[in-house]
Amino acid sequence: MSTAPRVVVMGPSGSGKTAVGAALAVDLGVDFVDADDLHPAANVEKMEAGHPLDDDDRAPWLDIVGQTLAEAPGLVVACSALARRYRDRIRAAAPDVRFVELVVSPEELDRRMRSRQHFMPPALLASQLATLEHLGADEPGVAVENVGRILDVARRARIALDVA
Repeated sequence: MSTAPRVVVMGPSGSGKTAVGAALAVDLGVDFVDADDLHPAANVEKMEAGHPLDDDDRAPWLDIVGQTLAEAPGLVVACSALARRYRDRIRAAAPDVRFVELVVSPEELDRRMRSRQHFMPPALLASQLATLEHLGADEPGVAVENVGRILDVARRARIALDVA
């Protein structure tokens, strides 16, 4: 097991995973990967067409996310990881991973999604919120409200995780 942390910053599209995850990685002195970049092309095409992914679509992607974490000496990955079964799949490959769930109101998520360019259209937010299972008390990680400056949110996440 490595001494550097392996962390997944999770939440629905628009929750700030990439911005907070990148800041947290700098704070922890580890690399950062956006799991959006790990999606197979077919997944991106499906989402761009306005269709939500199903578990069959997500499985190979989650395996890549878990493998990427497992192979790194320490890493922060921005990954939706919306359902517990998805987090369990990531943990199967990287058992020491910890999660940071970014908590953002549905109204703010919608506002953020409408104000940016991304392959995930705002129309899919409802399906993401329907899939979302908040981090369980027995899961390794913390929930952090994503309000305020990105650096402050990342610092609160690091403190809540209790990592150096």
